[in-house]
Amino acid sequence: MSQINESAIKTPGVYVNEIPSFPPSIAQVATAIPAFIGYTEFAKTLQGTDLTNDPTRITSLLEYELYFGKAQPETNIEITYAQTTTGKATDTISIAFSKKSNHNMHSAVRLFYANGGGAAYIISVGPYKLSAADEVGEPLVKTDFDAGLAALRKEDEPTLIVFPEGQNMDKNEYYALQNNALAQCAFLQDRFCIIDLYDTGEGMQTSSDLDNALSDFRNSVAADNKNYGAAYFPNLKTVYSYSYDESKTIIHHNIDGVSGSGALDGKSLSEISTLSPSSPPSSPPTPPAFYNLAAYNAFKQALNTKFPMVLPPSPAIAGVYSTVDASRGVWKAPANVGFQDVSATTFQISDELQDNMNIHDTGKSINAIRAFTGKGILVWGARTLDGNSNDFKYISVRRFYIMVEESAKKAANVFVFEPNDGNTWVKVRAMIENYLTNLWRLGALAGSKPEQAFYVKVGLGQTMTFDDILNGRMIVEIGMAPVRPAEFIILRFSQIQQQA
Repeated sequence: MSQINESAIKTPGVYVNEIPSFPPSIAQVATAIPAFIGYTEFAKTLQGTDLTNDPTRITSLLEYELYFGKAQPETNIEITYAQTTTGKATDTISIAFSKKSNHNMHSAVRLFYANGGGAAYIISVGPYKLSAADEVGEPLVKTDFDAGLAALRKEDEPTLIVFPEGQNMDKNEYYALQNNALAQCAFLQDRFCIIDLYDTGEGMQTSSDLDNALSDFRNSVAADNKNYGAAYFPNLKTVYSYSYDESKTIIHHNIDGVSGSGALDGKSLSEISTLSPSSPPSSPPTPPAFYNLAAYNAFKQALNTKFPMVLPPSPAIAGVYSTVDASRGVWKAPANVGFQDVSATTFQISDELQDNMNIHDTGKSINAIRAFTGKGILVWGARTLDGNSNDFKYISVRRFYIMVEESAKKAANVFVFEPNDGNTWVKVRAMIENYLTNLWRLGALAGSKPEQAFYVKVGLGQTMTFDDILNGRMIVEIGMAPVRPAEFIILRFSQIQQQA
């Protein structure tokens, strides 16, 4: 609004002075904008500008593919095709990796968007790792991730940090990287880490295996900055197929238990459709090997439907955060929510097994992802790594405070260098009170009246001394009563005597 200094008026005439009627308002910051840090096929704009270690904002998978490419094709998939031609004829197709690619950024971003993700930042730390001996690459390098994390530090908008490829690093380096990310979150106070356990859950058989994985995690994650992160387990089996190079996907063809006896043995998937039939069709059973196109299609179908891609939970969880924030608010716990494009988990967690995950004497809670009959795959935990804290035990409380603190901080910038007097204090208090009142009306703060839900104090004798004013400090104290999730619902039943 335009204001005129009336003491400066010297020329006769009519002047208009608009008087401000409302205090400045607080614009709420975004709450679920993840930064995915990892390797990509390439990293460049359409004009060819290098995007390596340059945090780039995207809003769709299409944008990701334009700037960063697609998934790395697998080169070590082996298909075993076993046929029985005597007795009851059978055709069995099994698939295995001799070595899997270490890179999954493309699929992770795809899973994020499938689960409701919106804006995100991609920090490419370099192209896919390749080597002459093995085309799916060399080990991942921690210093590359450190450089990406350092680049992210300069960005203000991201609020979540995700390392989809972290499980493919050296275990000690991976947890050191996560500790660095937690330290960044605590220092900047405007972001939160979503952490995958290093153990994927694949191949685990017993509760002892689970205990060992949990202990490894708890012993490796630092005790500091715990309330700025949350951990999830196990990994997710998705409906996605692996990208693969047909010319390097080899067939092992066995007939009647004799290894390598089939006509397709040793051939690549791309070779099969170009082969001539090895013999004319016979009477039933007719092995698909005699119909090369049929065999090719059968192998392709098996690769696409019977061999699901396994991904860490963090990208899907980032999508869940985004969905819950948009539909309910950041103060709603991101739990008891299902997934899209997920068919199963890599390890089944029961109530008894989750006891040791959810509450532990170290305070390092680990949120379970569980399959429930008739309900699907659900996020079944809502705790930060500081699970024994009364202040920031819950993810929703920690992230709510991050949102309010960052929103109020940005709005308060307009008062820097304003007179440190009662007029300014009233404006600041009114601005923050209006913002918190709106949050209370939305259900973010507990209390039947606003004064029961929050308070805002600022002023001489309340939050400041004369020494504070002389030193240019304006101190505002804000207290809030955030809503907390009903994690444990206890129904109490008792018998009463018949009344008549």
